[in-house]
Amino acid sequence: MQLADRVQSLTPSSTLAITAKAKALKAEGHDVIGLGAGEPDFNTPSYIIEAAKRAMDEGLTKYTPAGGIPELKNSITTKLKRDQSLTYTNEQIIVTTGAKHALFTLFQVLLNEGDEVIVPAPYWVSYPEQIKLAGGKPVILPAQESNDFKITPGQLKEVITPKTKAVIINSPSNPTGMMYSEDELRALGQVCLENDILVVSDEIYEKLIYTEESHVSIAQLSEDLYNQTVIINGVSKSHSMTGWRIGFAAGNKQIIKAMSNMASHSTSNPTSIAQYAALAAYTGSEEKVIEMRDAFKDRLEALYQWLIEIPGVECVKPSGAFYLFPNVKKAAEEGGFEDVDSWVKALLDEEKVALVPGSGFGSPENVRLSYATSLDQLEKAADRIKRFVNNHQS
Repeated sequence: MQLADRVQSLTPSSTLAITAKAKALKAEGHDVIGLGAGEPDFNTPSYIIEAAKRAMDEGLTKYTPAGGIPELKNSITTKLKRDQSLTYTNEQIIVTTGAKHALFTLFQVLLNEGDEVIVPAPYWVSYPEQIKLAGGKPVILPAQESNDFKITPGQLKEVITPKTKAVIINSPSNPTGMMYSEDELRALGQVCLENDILVVSDEIYEKLIYTEESHVSIAQLSEDLYNQTVIINGVSKSHSMTGWRIGFAAGNKQIIKAMSNMASHSTSNPTSIAQYAALAAYTGSEEKVIEMRDAFKDRLEALYQWLIEIPGVECVKPSGAFYLFPNVKKAAEEGGFEDVDSWVKALLDEEKVALVPGSGFGSPENVRLSYATSLDQLEKAADRIKRFVNNHQS
């Protein structure tokens, strides 16, 4: 049977592929250290789990409005007011089956055939694929490692065409962990306003920041940018709720209504029980969120130091998320490997350490390491990587 053209051009997720291989090796009895997963290793806080149990006990297990229950929308508008000083109404909010579904639905309602979306690289692996599925064209804009993997207004101007519909800003970023400053966002936002380009602001890692800088949403910076921005966020990373699949989008009423209409024909609604769990997450104490962030900060400091001591490995220190994105091109070349992808494969085969090659993120000289695992495991992984590099020195 001939499959649809739209799926035949898709590139499989490199993060899921490396995680699957690592799990297969573990199942065979190998001592594998997986640093590929993009999810916290902490369990969902108990008060959130208890809220889900209560919802089930109270019979809150039926269909909900396609765009989410009003109580959860209320808690999201309160969160946006508290954290970003942004005022939204419930009509400007859609609750989705994870932030990934919010992005997917947004591109579906936004893009016509041939419309362009600017995607700064390194990028999260699903951005280009979702754009292509909506009939759009991802325009990859490489950010320089020397500029902390952040694009500049000049670069943005150069790739804008009459078909440009939107640009994605992911801050803090997956896979680099880098974060745009207020001044940087303001400058990029001005370019978007001058060219009538929608800003898709992916803020899923906003609670995981390890510097003195505060997270800034580009929508905060002016009324015009507020009107020109759709915020994407959710509880997956902030509250260790990846499997619950609750995200949201906030923005223009017309866009949000279209997204809700589309969701009514695809998912019907996000899982009712998970919505009540997310409601508890947004209305409860952030004590556990802060504890998790502090643990990630300790891991970042340790792993970063271990990595930069490895020959041929260079790394820009990130501001947030839970990834390091070192450049290992020199280590791969000096080890006699054809490319970084081959280096990553050999590392898994020989030392049983699973990293994600940067080629999947549009940056083939780099690799992504998730430090969402224990310090002991991270130290063991760093030792294995160092041994692997030393063993392959020419």
